[in-house]
Amino acid sequence: VQLQASGGGLVQAGGFLRLSCAASGNIFSINAMAWYRQAPGKERELVAAITSGGNTNYADSVKGRFTISRDNTKNTVYLHMNSLKPEDTAFYYCNADIVSDPAFRSYTYWGQGTLVTVSS
Repeated sequence: VQLQASGGGLVQAGGFLRLSCAASGNIFSINAMAWYRQAPGKERELVAAITSGGNTNYADSVKGRFTISRDNTKNTVYLHMNSLKPEDTAFYYCNADIVSDPAFRSYTYWGQGTLVTVSS
């Protein structure tokens, strides 16, 4: 199983970016999917998560600005980021809880980081 993230880049404050993360490989089902971020010198933090049923939760710092969504037909999770601020600058990582074989437990997989840089 692999997670491939894309969509990072350089944007001015107040701008918009959309991140995508597609899961591929031996996938029976996907439970929760999420986005984390890690800024230089800081710990990795949860940005947003979405269950298989579509329930979402967000970090307080991004509520009202970011929206997480998923397309289960494409095994893909998205992060729509509006009104970006310089403090949103970080590497963004996707994460998914994936079942490859229904006879066994799920495992958590991580995508590679994609860099988001917000200039002031």
